[in-house]
Amino acid sequence: MRKIILYIAQSLDGYIAKSDGDVSWLEQIPNPDQSDYGYRAFYDTIDTTLMGRKTFDQICSFDIPFPYADKTNYVFTHHPNHGTKEPVNFVSKNPLNLINNLKKTKGKNIWLVGGSQLNTFFLKHQLIDALRLFIMPVVLGSGIPLFHSLKQPASFELIDQQRFSSGVVELIYQLKKS
Repeated sequence: MRKIILYIAQSLDGYIAKSDGDVSWLEQIPNPDQSDYGYRAFYDTIDTTLMGRKTFDQICSFDIPFPYADKTNYVFTHHPNHGTKEPVNFVSKNPLNLINNLKKTKGKNIWLVGGSQLNTFFLKHQLIDALRLFIMPVVLGSGIPLFHSLKQPASFELIDQQRFSSGVVELIYQLKKS
């Protein structure tokens, strides 16, 4: 069965973006080794992305071609008539059916790109198989949290960790399912 992996960076104080969705602070962290933090190797292990509409809109606001054009992409939204030229499928009904079907089909792993509300939905339904969390050495003070308003705690087991010369730390967790 395919795995859903939340591969994401956050600040030391737990934010994945500034309040307005801005993630440019990620580029301001010195990276003397020009490391991609394993991104390319990870990207080659997936063939599908899942993201919320706000995350999709943020990605589309970057002055670059859509970065996941070679993957199957799903955008979860309450507004299905969202016009775009990007290669995405908009999902507004029965997301659990789609997700369960995706997990059962043959293919590579599935990348849960985010954002906060979608991360929380997946966590609530115990659909995150692995969490690859990059802790960036910066404090934002406020912003969009990794998870949004959890009603019940969730437990993870640390599987691996890696420290980079930039001060970035990667933590790999597996969800403890109840």
